[in-house]
Amino acid sequence: MRIGVIAIQGNVEEHVNAMMKALEEAKQEAEAIKIKHKGIVPTCDAIILPGGESTTLGRLMEREGISSEIKSAAHAGIPIMGTCAGLVLLSKHGDKQVERTGQPLLSLMDIRVNRNAFGRQRESFEVHVDFKGLSKPFNAVFIRAPCITEVGKGVEILSTYNGSIVAARQENMLALAFHPELTDDARIHHYFLKMIGL
Repeated sequence: MRIGVIAIQGNVEEHVNAMMKALEEAKQEAEAIKIKHKGIVPTCDAIILPGGESTTLGRLMEREGISSEIKSAAHAGIPIMGTCAGLVLLSKHGDKQVERTGQPLLSLMDIRVNRNAFGRQRESFEVHVDFKGLSKPFNAVFIRAPCITEVGKGVEILSTYNGSIVAARQENMLALAFHPELTDDARIHHYFLKMIGL
């Protein structure tokens, strides 16, 4: 079992560590690997798209040939989790900022996003949010975070904050506006492990 973390830019090490912690807690064995080049995504059983700068991340993935591999994996039913910038990249529809910058999107989830819904870096914050499937609220870390403004019929809303959608799932894809890898709470990574079948 291989879980690949796109390692071009963003919170890569934190996701690898959080996933290894969740695997250990679940008493499951799998390999968490970093993906920097074309050819590795097809060998993985699950993919994580980390936070970072979504325009840069999208363009680098296109250039490296990784974007087309992620699309193929998604269509084949491989579980994919996108956090923050990863949420933006998974979406089918962006806001005016996304359109203006010509940001490449993977166009996989039937969602529309507001790329900078919660302000700039200095306006980052932590807040407890309810998350469908978790018995207690999750301490969500928002850093220059996006939100989901619209969802299609096949999209399940998992969490909201102040009326904004901050987590959603569509079949094998999980999109989060916040950073679960920056907390000691591995429950959302456990949620993803269940999507993988572990």
